[in-house]
Amino acid sequence: MKDSSGTSLRELSSPGYPIQKIVWKVLAGLLHLGNVHFADSEDEAQPCQLMDGSKASVRTAATLLQLSEDMLLETMQIRTIKAGKQQQVFRKPCSRAECDTRRDCLAKLIYARLFDWLVSVINSSICADCNSWTAFIGLLDVYGFESFPDNSLEQLCINYANEKLQQHFVAHYLKAQQEEYAVEGLEWSFVNYQDNQTCLDLLEGSPISICSLINEECRLNRPSSAAQLQTRIESALAGKPCLGLNKLSREPSFVVVHFAGPVRYHTEGLVEKNKDPVPPELTGLLQRSQDPLLMMLFPANPEEKTQEALSGQSRAPALTVVSKFKASLEQLLQVLHNTTPHYIRCIKPNSQSQPQTFLQEEVLSQLEACGLVETIHISAAGFPVRVSHQNFVERYKLLRRLRLRTSSGLWGLCSAKGPSEQPLCAKEATLQPLLQDILHALPALIQTATTPSDPTETTQVPLYCGRTKIFMTDSMLELLERGRAQMLEQCARCIQCGWRRHRLQKQEKQRRAAVLIQAAIRSWLTRKHIRRLHIAATVIKRAWRKWRIRMAYLASKELDGMEDKPMPQAPSFLSSSLSPAHTKLLEAIIHLWPMGLVLANSAVGVRGFQRKLVAHACLRLPTGNPSNNVPTPQQDQAGITSIRALPQGSIKFHCRKSPLQYADICPEPLASSVTGFNQILLERHRPVQV
Repeated sequence: MKDSSGTSLRELSSPGYPIQKIVWKVLAGLLHLGNVHFADSEDEAQPCQLMDGSKASVRTAATLLQLSEDMLLETMQIRTIKAGKQQQVFRKPCSRAECDTRRDCLAKLIYARLFDWLVSVINSSICADCNSWTAFIGLLDVYGFESFPDNSLEQLCINYANEKLQQHFVAHYLKAQQEEYAVEGLEWSFVNYQDNQTCLDLLEGSPISICSLINEECRLNRPSSAAQLQTRIESALAGKPCLGLNKLSREPSFVVVHFAGPVRYHTEGLVEKNKDPVPPELTGLLQRSQDPLLMMLFPANPEEKTQEALSGQSRAPALTVVSKFKASLEQLLQVLHNTTPHYIRCIKPNSQSQPQTFLQEEVLSQLEACGLVETIHISAAGFPVRVSHQNFVERYKLLRRLRLRTSSGLWGLCSAKGPSEQPLCAKEATLQPLLQDILHALPALIQTATTPSDPTETTQVPLYCGRTKIFMTDSMLELLERGRAQMLEQCARCIQCGWRRHRLQKQEKQRRAAVLIQAAIRSWLTRKHIRRLHIAATVIKRAWRKWRIRMAYLASKELDGMEDKPMPQAPSFLSSSLSPAHTKLLEAIIHLWPMGLVLANSAVGVRGFQRKLVAHACLRLPTGNPSNNVPTPQQDQAGITSIRALPQGSIKFHCRKSPLQYADICPEPLASSVTGFNQILLERHRPVQV
């Protein structure tokens, strides 16, 4: 592949020509060219001068683009005009605005040629011959719908392209819907929808449209004003439904009602932008560049004719921006019609590019701008919900419990018809048994949802059964979801009832087991306590009996020992002083005093004569007149020096009762303790007189 200058792409990309560096150098020159600014000239006959700091930018841009600095500056400051049959050349200094326009035109010309060249290079490196193509994948990034406070030719072209793409998208979507319904065997006629053909007729219609009027203004050899263009559009296109007028606006403009909303376009500068003229001196300047890339992009071919010369000889209309854009758009639509397009809508959650921020108003406006709202309306007019048989059975198999016992068939449901014109749902072999049960259960669900006062609801067809999918409306989907929720609620209630019954039964069993365990523990503890009490009582009784026996034994032994001992003789000093009667009484008392003391103490409550009888009986006194034998008070008061004598006076027990039971009784007394009657301490008030 070679260009007209003879430099091939292969030579340009060789090691001698570092293509990337050359491209970057050209782009850097364009950036420096954008920093060039002009100042107003005091004399209109003199060209505009550069502002401070722009000379360095002009020098750098000329160096990078390999152009002459003086020639570059002169081309931007002075305009060349050819007039007359002899094509006389006139040089006219440009105003400040014209200088800025020529600067931007130069940069745009270089950038446009560079972009086209890059596209061709990339396509030639990754693609084969166009004739050998069998399939390809193309990516198209389209500007979204634009509406700004100040809209001009750029926004008009972009919105015009969006109108054409929206029409293609709607047609493609409807075609896809019809094809899917035909494949599934559904007979369905589409409803009316909002078409944007009226807006397209306003923009590109024949014979008169907005684009044709703008192009006509460009072909007229007279100056055009914004107000005049507005007047022509309003008068020529009056009565169009998509054309609006803004009478309150001071600036000349017109309003176009697009599918996404009305947009006001200003007519000021619209014709000049549509002409987009490229001065021939700018092309000639770039043809004299020494840069290899610019030499290839702008070849110096003497056989080529300028656009003005060609238009003057052939009298053909000049190619405007609108014409170029329209031709490019037609080629794009032709490619889209011949391929299978897939649309991806990009939605910005907010215009500030902030994370975790979702602005509902901006998102809704974008949805309206990209045509999704109209697509949703179209989808809602048909069957927006489409579920495969497997997913339908997996989700709604709970509805089989609502199946009617009557075999009345599928009421309220429509089946798809295939080529044989037979109901597909009637073929038992083509549908799963679970799907048939669900479809037979739907009439019961519909009957519960419809009211007798509204017969129109029963005549509607809410569901279609296709070959591989189930088609339904939103109302039918809500009905199915409501029925599924009811069945899940019933199942949940059954599970809850079963679980509560199981829990109560378990709690009752646990309660009974706890009662049995508590009863057994209490019984065991009671028996253990009683057994301990019984053992303690047995031990106490045994010790008590042993103590009683021991006490009785000690008492009897002590008494027996006293009886076996010989009667001690009274002292000689006593026997000589006492009478024989007193001597016998004293001997008897000494001999038998223990028994008498016991008997006297045992006769509790005996007073007076009975006590004396008991004492006489114990002391073995001769019977007769008791009064003669009763000792006199002097005899009773006669003291006994022995501790075993009868107590005289009061008896005191030197012990204190303990609050504990059996604390003062020792069953087994120590050997060193005093036992028996020796515990009684006698107090003697006066000495015994012998």
